[in-house]
Amino acid sequence: MLETSSPHSVLIAHCPSRQVLDLIADKWTALVFALLEKRPTRFNEMQRAIEGVSHKMLTQTLRNLEQRGIIERKVTSTVPPAVEYSLSPLGTTLIPLMRALRQWAEEHMEEVEQARQSYQEKAGKELV
Repeated sequence: MLETSSPHSVLIAHCPSRQVLDLIADKWTALVFALLEKRPTRFNEMQRAIEGVSHKMLTQTLRNLEQRGIIERKVTSTVPPAVEYSLSPLGTTLIPLMRALRQWAEEHMEEVEQARQSYQEKAGKELV
């Protein structure tokens, strides 16, 4: 077992830290962070900026992040009400990690794609 100063372990099935890991390792969370680390953002703006995210998935992601104290939701009493999302102080501690994950994905895309193609070619030859 890995040594850690925390009494929690994501390797234990029922440890609440696994739920936190699931949330922050989610692709939609990473994409929400790409926007919120720059500035507070409204829902519709996020939905337009994040290609492929459904209304339901964005709502669910934002709700889960808010429930766990990673983002804050601010409602302005205008007509209609304006809702803006921003990173909480806890959420800002994740900026370097989330930025590094996105950067890694972008910088290593070609290598990952080459490995995927090689794997498929190899798997195809084994079936023959």
